Amino acid sequence: MTHFYAIDDLKSYIVRYLQRWDVTIEDARLTADVLLSADMRGIDSHGVIRLKSYYGSRLAKGLIDPHAPLSVVKETQTTLALDANNGLGHPAGVKTMRLCIEKAALNGVSLATVRNSNHYGIAGYYAMMALPEDMIGVSFTNSSPFVAPTHGRKAMLGTNPIAVAVPSAASRPYVLDMATSIVPIGRITVYQKNQKSIPPGWGIDQSGRVTDDPSKVLEGGALMPLGGTELMRGYKGYGLGLLVDIFSGVLAGSGFGEEVLSASGNHPTRVGHFFAAIKIDAFRDINAFKRDMDQLLNGLRNSPKAEGEDRIYIHGEKEFEKAELAAIEGIALSDVTVKILVTAGNEDGVPFDLRPLKIE
Repeated sequence: MTHFYAIDDLKSYIVRYLQRWDVTIEDARLTADVLLSADMRGIDSHGVIRLKSYYGSRLAKGLIDPHAPLSVVKETQTTLALDANNGLGHPAGVKTMRLCIEKAALNGVSLATVRNSNHYGIAGYYAMMALPEDMIGVSFTNSSPFVAPTHGRKAMLGTNPIAVAVPSAASRPYVLDMATSIVPIGRITVYQKNQKSIPPGWGIDQSGRVTDDPSKVLEGGALMPLGGTELMRGYKGYGLGLLVDIFSGVLAGSGFGEEVLSASGNHPTRVGHFFAAIKIDAFRDINAFKRDMDQLLNGLRNSPKAEGEDRIYIHGEKEFEKAELAAIEGIALSDVTVKILVTAGNEDGVPFDLRPLKIE
């Protein structure tokens, strides 16, 4: 069954839950916005299903500092190197991207890194922050190792997503938000919790053999890089994942590779982020740019369809449509997610007692 909840009700609950662990109301609201954006856009693996497992449990153990300042390590007119000081990743990401946009408004472009952070949700949220300012937004983050390199059998790199958001005129914006693994690790977890097999090629077991058992991927196995095996050119996804680790880890002065620790462990994760904002009119007239974007995107949409297909999507379209529907019908949560929220709320003294708008 699917339970539909009012957006404001869920946001209020998340804020209350995080305040239980002494997170400031500003940071709790920012975190709630990012989490709910994931659920609204259909990326349920990165939404409220992680409220306790990635955030509440670590706040409760003192493994995330609810009052950590976002401090400046180094700054120029166009660059920022920041330290999250082991605070929540969502407010660190939002505040950094805001600063990046401010610098780009003055100087045409801005780049920023964040060290010593935590999981920050969906990368696309931060890239999309640039859209209302007629800018291109970029966001990378690394994560604890889940992905084996091509020809390897040990997880050495994170799922390391890449997000880029580009405005257009009449068309919805182009929003690429993708893991550099074949799927995010959260997707494997969802399959495991729902007791379903994963599609062949998503992951390998501890010996390096392709498996359809999500438990074997999560327990000693690894995800495959984008593309899968070498035959399917998975080394390209491997290269992209490594690129993200260089920008988010090595350049940021944060953890990289095996130094990025799991959210289920008992140490700071040392996650790093990278952001960029590009002011389009620093390069050309913004209206002309948007018209050309429309021409490009419409050309793709209207190009000949494969047999049996009636639509070609632009990156982000499906997610925008899901978010628009969620704004009308409410946010859809699975039975599994609701049970997790109920259990977490009871254990942590913040009962999940919201009444759904409907159940299907």
